[in-house]
Amino acid sequence: MIKQLLLNITLTLVWVMLTGEFRFGNFVFGFVLSYGILWLVQKNEDGKRYFTRVPAVFSFIFFFLYEIIKANLQVAYDVITPRFFMRPGIVKYPLDAKTDLEITFLTNFISLTPGTLILDVSDDKKVVYIHVMYLDDKETFIRQLKEGLEKRLLDILR
Repeated sequence: MIKQLLLNITLTLVWVMLTGEFRFGNFVFGFVLSYGILWLVQKNEDGKRYFTRVPAVFSFIFFFLYEIIKANLQVAYDVITPRFFMRPGIVKYPLDAKTDLEITFLTNFISLTPGTLILDVSDDKKVVYIHVMYLDDKETFIRQLKEGLEKRLLDILR
């Protein structure tokens, strides 16, 4: 997979140098073009993993940016209005992530989202305790986190 990524970046840089336009849009176009070329010429099973992971990374980036913007707007609205809409609570969240790397990434991304904070990871690494600023329903929160953030993150890491 690293081999395909380096080849993709190399072809992207060749495209940028050939066109002579050192702009972000041209770099993105070169990356997409070289990605498509590599996808057409890939032969082995190991190469297929790269071509499923790159879209998963972009999907995760856009999903996480959407979640951050949504949470920031919710917190900002609560701050500027005279009435508080907070419903704080602590959620016991069962983990699908198994390795230390997966748990670390997941807990960091949860903590980066405004309104959530990781309190503790259980000793057996099966449960994470999360403080949530706006908690309507624990089951809904767990389902949204599992189907959204954790699933997308594990698609990238596994």
